[in-house]
Amino acid sequence: MVRLLIASVLIAVCSVAATAWLAVATTTRALREEQGQALADDMDILARLSGYAATHSDWTGVRATVRDLSARTGRRIALTTTDRTPIADSAAPGASLPPRAAATVDPLRTDTYSEPGAQLSGTDPRVVGPYRLTSEERTRVDALAGELQGCFTGHGIDTVLTRTPSGRTVLTAADGTAPEYVPERCSAGLYDSLTRTEEKALTALQRRVEQCLVREEPAFGRQLFLAPALTGGTPRTPGPGPGLVMKGEAAAVRAAQSCLGQARRAQLDPYVAPVAELFLGGGDSATGPRWNMSPANKAKVVGAAGLVLAVTVAVTAVVATRLVRPLRALTEAAQQPPDRHVRVPVTTRDETGILAEAFNDLAERRERLEAQRKALVSDVAHELRSPLTNIRGWLEVTRDGLVEPDAELLGALHDEALVLQRVIDDLRDLAAADAGTLRLHREPVAVDELLAQVAAAHRVAAEAAGVTLRTGAETGGAGWLDADPVRLRQALGNLVTNAVRHTPPAGTVTLTGRRDGDQVVLEVADTGTGIAPEDLPHVFERFWRVEKSRSRRTGGSGLGLPIVRQLTDAHGGSAEAASTPGAGSVFTLRLPAAAAPHDE
Repeated sequence: MVRLLIASVLIAVCSVAATAWLAVATTTRALREEQGQALADDMDILARLSGYAATHSDWTGVRATVRDLSARTGRRIALTTTDRTPIADSAAPGASLPPRAAATVDPLRTDTYSEPGAQLSGTDPRVVGPYRLTSEERTRVDALAGELQGCFTGHGIDTVLTRTPSGRTVLTAADGTAPEYVPERCSAGLYDSLTRTEEKALTALQRRVEQCLVREEPAFGRQLFLAPALTGGTPRTPGPGPGLVMKGEAAAVRAAQSCLGQARRAQLDPYVAPVAELFLGGGDSATGPRWNMSPANKAKVVGAAGLVLAVTVAVTAVVATRLVRPLRALTEAAQQPPDRHVRVPVTTRDETGILAEAFNDLAERRERLEAQRKALVSDVAHELRSPLTNIRGWLEVTRDGLVEPDAELLGALHDEALVLQRVIDDLRDLAAADAGTLRLHREPVAVDELLAQVAAAHRVAAEAAGVTLRTGAETGGAGWLDADPVRLRQALGNLVTNAVRHTPPAGTVTLTGRRDGDQVVLEVADTGTGIAPEDLPHVFERFWRVEKSRSRRTGGSGLGLPIVRQLTDAHGGSAEAASTPGAGSVFTLRLPAAAAPHDE
């Protein structure tokens, strides 16, 4: 029971621990992946829509872009004006919008746009407006950039040509940054000069800035010098396209920052789509969720399940083997021939070990009973053969006329018949006791009267053997028994007969009765030869005699003491024997005491 419980608890703990660990690890990883993927998707959606707004003056053709983004990400994408007028929606018509917008799509104020090259003012670098070069200007700038790259290559410096959204080609290092070393011979030259398109746009921008400064800071309006910054300061560093750098006093520069941002937005506003609100949802397509368990997580789940299964099988196999092994040994022992009386080794103290001990005890009792059965058959045959042989022999010689049938002969035949009768009666009583059919006629019995009757019945035989038979001094206070007086006199008579037989002349046999709690103790003590310690456990066995050399006529049949035990057990009592070799023996009967009967 304990091993099975421990095995079950171990399997349950391993399963729960593995499941909990997998659930925590997988869920944590999945949430991180989901959050990262969702954030990446949101940023990609915003970047795509901001790029569309940066390159289109309205939202007329944005529906195709919205449907494509929704199909790729599995998200619902909705664009509305600032007053919630729908522009494009991937959901079915009439679907309600989320309560809050996820972002505002405004390429002139892209605070959430993180692509390298974004303007400090928040303008999307893809908004070029009037700064877009013509095809002829792009060709000329590309040629100048190629010559500059060749110069760098001649000095062992690797560079990369990158085209900006306005169409201008810039020179960068291999990692996208500005080259750390610029050879003196590799001057920008004509590459630094503005194209006609850029010059026109910058002139318009400068005019707007000056007008703003006159309104905002009249004192500094005529003290600023605005210079073109094609790529953020030098021709060889990456940048978003045409812009301005300002030179002048610090206060004027700070004052001009606000006007520059306002002027740029005012200049580029006609070229971008109007400001829109972006709403993102979970999607309503039938393609299912965007995230599925990764192969790595599936492998972990399968591996943990396999490990738990292996542990379960291993623990179950070990426990089952330990439980079945002794049972298999018991089965093999039980299938052996009965005459072998096989025992099994006892290796544990659990239920299986107790069963093995019970099996061994059963085999031992069976072997002992088999030996007793064989001895019983042999002894019964011997007990009956001797008197029958004597009777047959005397009858044959009488029939042949060799002996006269006088009184002495008839007396001898009568004695042999009495021996047969006694053996048969003893066997009948034992058989009835074994079968549980021994009938008792119970009635109140006074212990002192019972002992007096037994002593009176055997006093003559005792005197003839030269043995003194008496009752003990405690007999008068022994009390009463609820018993069959005939059967008790038979049991005590067998004890007295056995004691007189084994007590030499001038010896004494004493009958004693006393009260011991709720029991009455009856004792028959003698001063005979006694019983050896090794023979004492066998005195109540059938056909067993202390002196094997005695004949059945002088030593008894060996059934008297077994009958005593059977009769005592039938009354709910017990029979015991104690002896000291050379000093005598004491046979004790313990019977339940009864209350004295009330006088009528």
